Amino acid sequence: MGKVEEARPRKIVHVDMDAFYASVEALDNPDLRGKPVLVGGRPEQRGVVASASYEARRFGCRSAMPMRTAVRLCPRAIVVPPRFRRYHELSQRIQEIFRRYTEKVEPLALDESYLDVTEHALPATEIARRIKREIRSETGLSASAGVGPNKMVAKIASDLRKPDGLVVVRPPQVRAFLAPLPVARIWGIGRVGEQRLARLGVRTIGDLAAMDEAVLARLFGRSGPFFHRLALGEDDRPVSPERETRSISSETTFAEDTLDRARLLRALGGFARELEESLRKEGFLARTVTVKVKYHDFRLVTRSATARTPFRSARRIREQARALLARTAAGRTPVRLVGLGVSNLLGERAEVQMPLFPDD
Repeated sequence: MGKVEEARPRKIVHVDMDAFYASVEALDNPDLRGKPVLVGGRPEQRGVVASASYEARRFGCRSAMPMRTAVRLCPRAIVVPPRFRRYHELSQRIQEIFRRYTEKVEPLALDESYLDVTEHALPATEIARRIKREIRSETGLSASAGVGPNKMVAKIASDLRKPDGLVVVRPPQVRAFLAPLPVARIWGIGRVGEQRLARLGVRTIGDLAAMDEAVLARLFGRSGPFFHRLALGEDDRPVSPERETRSISSETTFAEDTLDRARLLRALGGFARELEESLRKEGFLARTVTVKVKYHDFRLVTRSATARTPFRSARRIREQARALLARTAAGRTPVRLVGLGVSNLLGERAEVQMPLFPDD
């Protein structure tokens, strides 16, 4: 019998920009350097923190936190509105650096990506060092990186020594590396899952790895065995270079709860124009429109509709949004937040049946 060749160990690098939006603002405005910076909406407008500098994080500020809370924690913080075009521009330059080493790049967001460098002649650790060095010299920004035999390990590694860190986990070290870490580090566990496990005395990834898979299946359904494999350091998810935009959306939180339906429609109309511009820029058509409404008591509802034929015009999006808003309690119940998104996206050159009288 012929000799069975063992699979070559994968070499995965995860690169995560350090406080990306806040760092870009400090890069472009030297007066912000070394100061607590919060990027996001104004506190009086119920804004949310999109990025917090490390100076602000020392006070407990973090992304996705209400801006009012962050400013209360750090009264000296400087609040800066986001400039997504600038972040996108720098993200593109960083992606170009990645592609000097491999075409197998999977962007997760503007500020983080996975790279599969298994086929590269250089060691993954050296590639990670070079990427960090080139990002700093060519953009003035710092990045943290993790190197591991799979996506989960590389991602966790990149989070552990921020900012400007580099953590390398070799295959024989994986289980020992994971075992003492909090179970919340496992992708997909979430806060509720963490609480369920804590009630069973399971607090670390090592505790999770030692659990009976059948117990996890009862707790989490089909996800239970998947979480168990991750806890053992097993993750066969590939780096997918062809990640496509799956949805585009915009939303706003009002300074005061509103019953004014006309105001909501004006906001949706503005979002429709933004979405048309984004669809044109990205080269997509959409089939699904979704309206999101958060009421004054924080109840969140979404309403969606899918068309037989794809579209892109602001008029089509706006008309569908109006019909979907009518299916909510907006106008009768005070609204805190309204959002509009498009999904079910197709490339504009896709072979689709177009309407007889297209409006795009």
